[in-house]
Amino acid sequence: MPATRSAAVVVLAALLAGCSGGPEQPTSAQAPAESPAPPPPDSVTLVATGDVLVHQGRALTTGARTPDGSYDFAGVFAPVAGLIGAADLAVCHLETPVAADGGPYRGYPSFAVQPEIVDALAGAGYDLCSTASNHSLDDGFDGLTRTLDALEAAGIRSTGTYRTEEASAEPTIVDLDGVRVGHVAATFGLNGVPLPAGREWSVDVADLPDVEGVLAAAARARAAGADVVVASLHCCVEYDNDPTPAQVAAVRTLLASPDVDLVLGHHAHVVQPFERIGDEWVAYGLGNHLAEHATRGYPTEDSVAARFTFTRGADGRFTVSKAEAVPLRIEIGADAVRVVPADPESSARIAAVLDRRGAVAAGLEVVPG
Repeated sequence: MPATRSAAVVVLAALLAGCSGGPEQPTSAQAPAESPAPPPPDSVTLVATGDVLVHQGRALTTGARTPDGSYDFAGVFAPVAGLIGAADLAVCHLETPVAADGGPYRGYPSFAVQPEIVDALAGAGYDLCSTASNHSLDDGFDGLTRTLDALEAAGIRSTGTYRTEEASAEPTIVDLDGVRVGHVAATFGLNGVPLPAGREWSVDVADLPDVEGVLAAAARARAAGADVVVASLHCCVEYDNDPTPAQVAAVRTLLASPDVDLVLGHHAHVVQPFERIGDEWVAYGLGNHLAEHATRGYPTEDSVAARFTFTRGADGRFTVSKAEAVPLRIEIGADAVRVVPADPESSARIAAVLDRRGAVAAGLEVVPG
């Protein structure tokens, strides 16, 4: 074909293609680009509360029992659900194992409680619970696994007790839109109940002030990518508003580690002080979040929600930028129990305890619920 004719054919083909009306096929360079993932937040807020125990035969179980024989505890936490649900991460401490549906149920001194309490915790907005306590094995290893099953079914993560040895070595980390928070937990004892033979890994136990096991767990969480690591410590003396020397020593050892950013305390059943140590914080004892102690003369209905905001610094590390305490009160009626914002008298009493180790001067804000 002559060169002039060949060129004409090419020109004609181009003109026809331009008049065809069909859509132009995008090249790979023209294809729409995928939207980049949003960057992780610069700050996250954690709310943590105290011991959850369901004592039997008292106002709580009387009021929560339904006509079909089951239990509904949703109303217990309803007054504080806004506080809990507003947090990026809400952490509870489930101190006791749950029984099978329908029971039998037991209270103090060896607990096996209504599993419906887990549904109420989930409904209030809790994301994560520590489960290592002196009552972890009150209903044996079966009770321990049943409790973990109930939490998992309700969508609540847990740490401190485990079904398998493999699980005991796997860090508990919650991803908050790109900010990863690790949680480790341990108890100072099990009320004399031995760890199950061959399952010594089932509960994290720390012989205070030795916290080597807790530090090892925190290091695993950090190595797995946790930006923030929180340690929950269940100890030491009940009904004492001040931490023991062993408790203080354990906390200082934990916070001296680069792998621990915050310590939360449980077990005393009364509120204990907050303290800033360096640029980190400890809440030595959050009191009860739900309980009906028969013990009188102690402020076991006083409670507190700890709220810590972690902010990313220029070095990429997250530290506490705001420390807050919200005084709460367990309101016990004739046939109902509710967790409510504390009244002025209770708030003043709780605030005085929180400040016994200089927390307010160090930046703690005591705020209404």
